[in-house]
Amino acid sequence: MIAIAQEQTTYPVYTGSDLGVTYQPKGTKFKVWAPNASEVVLRLYPSGLGGTATKTINLKPSTNGVWEVVAEGDLKNQYYTFQVKQEGKWLLERPDIYAKAVGANGLRGMVADMRSTNPKDWEKDKRPQQKSFTDIIIYETHVRDLSISPNSGIKNKGKFLGFTEAGTKSPTGESTGLDHLKELGITHVHLLPSFDFSTIDETKLELNEYNWGYDPANYNVPEGSYATDPYDGNVRIKEFKQLVKTLHDNSIRVILDVVYNHTSTTEKSNFNQFAPGYYYRLKEDGSYSDASGCGNETASERAMMRKFIVESVAYWAKEYHIDGFRFDLMGIHDIETMNQVSETLHKIDPTIFVYGEGWTAGGSPLPEDQRAIKINTPKLQNIAAFSDDIRDGLRGPFSNDREIGFVSGKAGTAESVKFGIVAATQHPQINYHHVNYSKAPWANEPSQCITYVSCHDDHTLFDRLKHGNEHASEEALIKMDKLAHTTVLTSQGVVFLHAGAELLRTKQGVANSYKSPDAINQIDWSWKNKYKKEFEYYKALVALRKNHPAFRMSTTKMIQEHLRFHDTHDPLLISYEISGNANGDKWKQILVLLNGNKHDKHVSLPAGEWTLAGDGNTINEKGIRKVEGTELTIPATTAYILFAR
Repeated sequence: MIAIAQEQTTYPVYTGSDLGVTYQPKGTKFKVWAPNASEVVLRLYPSGLGGTATKTINLKPSTNGVWEVVAEGDLKNQYYTFQVKQEGKWLLERPDIYAKAVGANGLRGMVADMRSTNPKDWEKDKRPQQKSFTDIIIYETHVRDLSISPNSGIKNKGKFLGFTEAGTKSPTGESTGLDHLKELGITHVHLLPSFDFSTIDETKLELNEYNWGYDPANYNVPEGSYATDPYDGNVRIKEFKQLVKTLHDNSIRVILDVVYNHTSTTEKSNFNQFAPGYYYRLKEDGSYSDASGCGNETASERAMMRKFIVESVAYWAKEYHIDGFRFDLMGIHDIETMNQVSETLHKIDPTIFVYGEGWTAGGSPLPEDQRAIKINTPKLQNIAAFSDDIRDGLRGPFSNDREIGFVSGKAGTAESVKFGIVAATQHPQINYHHVNYSKAPWANEPSQCITYVSCHDDHTLFDRLKHGNEHASEEALIKMDKLAHTTVLTSQGVVFLHAGAELLRTKQGVANSYKSPDAINQIDWSWKNKYKKEFEYYKALVALRKNHPAFRMSTTKMIQEHLRFHDTHDPLLISYEISGNANGDKWKQILVLLNGNKHDKHVSLPAGEWTLAGDGNTINEKGIRKVEGTELTIPATTAYILFAR
């Protein structure tokens, strides 16, 4: 296989932008890159599953490894496969890697007239207004989780269309689904993988199978199990567009979680049916490298893989009006590919947001200085990475779910939290030697840092706090949860919230719930009534951030000029001031006090006439009360927010 790998580096590169299927009523063009093929056959079928081919057509070799043919007549809604012969062996029948539409389970492509899949007024669809990346508040959810609960009041449970229903209520009258998202006030919905993935059998939806979707099959097609009809290739496309348009109409942007770093299968993947081995990295012994932990890793540095990734995200941005992309295990990709992704997307629309996980799940042959990992973020152009520094500083390390963090009273964590408060940027008051993971700033600007404390890929925050604080009362756990989220929502950078965190979501202690049933993963809308006070607090925190630009400064220089930490002489008390009407804020001075101690603390206040706006139970931007004197007592495990005009 090493010899094959060396040979593949000399494969010709096709630079055209028309690979895949191009539909016209008079004839459809089929074009694939199969540089080592001796024959390529196209088969046409009346349906996406079963039956025999109605027509078999041989493709002809063209330039730079491309095979093509124009099939005459109107082939709209017909299904197709390709089969490649290489080294005397016929490979599997599969759709091309650029397939735009597929049948059930994605085993056959479909010739689609994409214009016919557009919902009403699609051409009038506009991205909601966005001035700065640091204005973004992301809400990460799984399509199924949001609506599948029996008490969601949503008709299209577990479907793309579940996001399009207005006026839905829980049995106790609380708003759910779309109305809940609007009520909370987030700016972006991040959808866990919603392209066509492998694990759920779309012909047996009655089994209610569950998966997060990190097992890609067809990258440029929406997932069929989220459609009302997985058999008709048009339905999933139109319904996904309806989701996007509805959210846009309600001032919410849409982010797609993309997984270009590995495929669900290796030898049988669509990639390997056209250029076996080419799209993957190999170890020195010729075996597949596995930095993804899923059996393989793609070789983004290879010209045709890089081309595929860049063209795929551009397709989603143009065809589906997607507003952002979250790259799974972005560290597997090379820096140059990610920068080309960013450049291409920002030519389409400069407000499209790109971010990813700045790490790998294992070792890779790609040299570390070429990887899009967190430490290399300064080399990335307009691309953000997740700050596991503040996440684990607040709640405890990913590697040990019994270990606690700042909000549970763990000393030695404050510097990691402060590092996150300034969004991993250069700040003169951060002692980088005491930060948990990063010994230097890694964000050039705050827009390159995702500030968060929980996501789908672990315990929910509330579950994590239970694990690390076994004997704590629910009241104490809620205080920790509120302290963590108050820290996040008043920190610089781009804020990211895990769906249901505002309702103290639980997955019943399951962390890696990627294939757990709905009973574990669903958002139970009864939580909204049970934790009504907490929801109102989080909703008010979101509004506070949106109303006060001082919490979302757009440059490192601005943060350095306006944000100053006070020396509290206490390892579990963080005090910082944002002064000078920062970023045009109407508040001249803002004081944030974070008490991670399990007892009250007395704090000396800086000069000024201070008003308390947040006391851990209430957020009131008009003021809860004026603060008399120069000292203030902050309760245990509580955040205080004060302002002076």
